[in-house]
Amino acid sequence: MLHRRVLPLLLAALVMLPSLFLRLGGVSLPAPAMVGVAGLAILGASFLLLWACDAAQADISQALALAMVALMAVLPEYAVDMYFTWQAGKHPQGDYAHFAIANMTGANRLLIGVAWGLIALVFWLRYRREVIIGVDRRMELLFLALATGYAFFIPLKGTLDWYDGVVLLGIYGWYILQAGKRPTAAEEAHGPAELLLALPRTWRWLATLGLFLVAGLAILLNAQPFCEGLVATGRLLKIHEFLLVQWLAPIASEAPEFIVALVFAWRGRAGLALGSLLSAKLNQWTLLVGMIPGIYALAHGSLGHPMPMDHFQMHEILLTASQSLLAVVILASLRLSVTSAVLLFTLFVGQLIVPELIAVRPGLFVGLQPSQVHPVFSFFYLVAALALYLHNPLHMKRLGQGLKVGADGCCGGEPSGDELGLYSTDHCPQCPWRKVAARAVEKAP
Repeated sequence: MLHRRVLPLLLAALVMLPSLFLRLGGVSLPAPAMVGVAGLAILGASFLLLWACDAAQADISQALALAMVALMAVLPEYAVDMYFTWQAGKHPQGDYAHFAIANMTGANRLLIGVAWGLIALVFWLRYRREVIIGVDRRMELLFLALATGYAFFIPLKGTLDWYDGVVLLGIYGWYILQAGKRPTAAEEAHGPAELLLALPRTWRWLATLGLFLVAGLAILLNAQPFCEGLVATGRLLKIHEFLLVQWLAPIASEAPEFIVALVFAWRGRAGLALGSLLSAKLNQWTLLVGMIPGIYALAHGSLGHPMPMDHFQMHEILLTASQSLLAVVILASLRLSVTSAVLLFTLFVGQLIVPELIAVRPGLFVGLQPSQVHPVFSFFYLVAALALYLHNPLHMKRLGQGLKVGADGCCGGEPSGDELGLYSTDHCPQCPWRKVAARAVEKAP
């Protein structure tokens, strides 16, 4: 119905209005209230971006759509992180560099530790089946593995330099070039995006462009009050600012993507939902992280001074890389079971609450200090990844087939046994296994 398409659009626009009136009127609010108003504006703008991206893909080439959607999807998180990075370059002696790393690592770990697990849980509760992704997703997994492998060098050498950004952006650029060769598969639009697609071409372009401009402007205008409000709120409420920046900011900027993915999982399209979050992880781990050293150098006015980081920040990057490696090894099988989801969620919650428990009751965990918790959990992630790899190394070796995707107009998949039929919704139209897979789906319980 029409109201179901229009109402979400109006609500997203309405939640952005209070922050606009405050900015135009020069009204200043207490820090917690400012965080709420600016956060709601970023949330509403994120939904607008999501719908605009869905509509835009109908009118532009596959390669351009991939690049644009990837950039737009990460824009809310990018705006927050780049604000902290820019301020770090202008004020190297302050805490902004720590906040930039906190926001980046928190956003990455939330995607895997919480969002992926929720997709698996929702799908299992509704259909009693594990999530299966298409063989074409080996491309994202391959490039995520490359970025993750390089990320381990950052804590080993102890700096995040400009050339690290070049490497990560290069991996992202290579991915876009390869992904642009994939056959285009039309996706079903929902909600406001469906409303946009129903418009005549010229009006659709104007409406989509308008959404991009309004949402982008709202995000950029609210990045500064949201970021500074978070820091001030932490100090006011005596909550560690690092924790607010690391966890609350990514929740506000990534909630729309989480919600849409959960809706897809509930409707039985869990493979598509998990695939979109896999792409989001790849974008953040390459595009977002890769931009940090460049923005810092631009603000600082020099390439010769990398962003200042201590052992705590390096432990954060190591932990994030270790979690990413475990996620790659798990998804290399092209499936995410509830057991694997619980493992990811348990490790995520553990690294989050154990330091706080130790702070309250020292000596609770055999003399472990709070500063030692994240290296220990990094070790847990790496051990789990190694164990899963040794259990079936063939899954990781098959990631190399990700480069074949699109080379001959086919996904390059080689499904076998019980894998047949579970990829059909994500297969490329040219895949020779598609008809066989469809028949297997019909026979499945």
